[in-house]
Amino acid sequence: MTFVVTDSCIKCKFTDCVEVCPVDCFYEGENMLVIHPDECIDCGVCEPECPVEAIKPDTEKGLDKWLEVNRSYSETWPNITSKKDAPADADAFRDEKGKFEKHFSDKPGSGD
Repeated sequence: MTFVVTDSCIKCKFTDCVEVCPVDCFYEGENMLVIHPDECIDCGVCEPECPVEAIKPDTEKGLDKWLEVNRSYSETWPNITSKKDAPADADAFRDEKGKFEKHFSDKPGSGD
């Protein structure tokens, strides 16, 4: 089992989860984070830290797409190991649905 980041993170990109991860398995895209599924140790400390509930265990139904998104982009985006400020407009996107189709960017973030 691993944890995955879902589309609730897109355009919000809160990094509270990064700060508590004991194995630094988060990777940063332009407008979201992902977890490297082979590096995640399943400790679960990141899940309750996410203010938009974007982090889910991959054992939940319907998360196959997100496991693949996390796996794919964690191979190309830079590692992030410390908390950063959220985007200034993050709260405006907090409850929006369908963010992957509307706003996803495959561009890498700045990392640490």
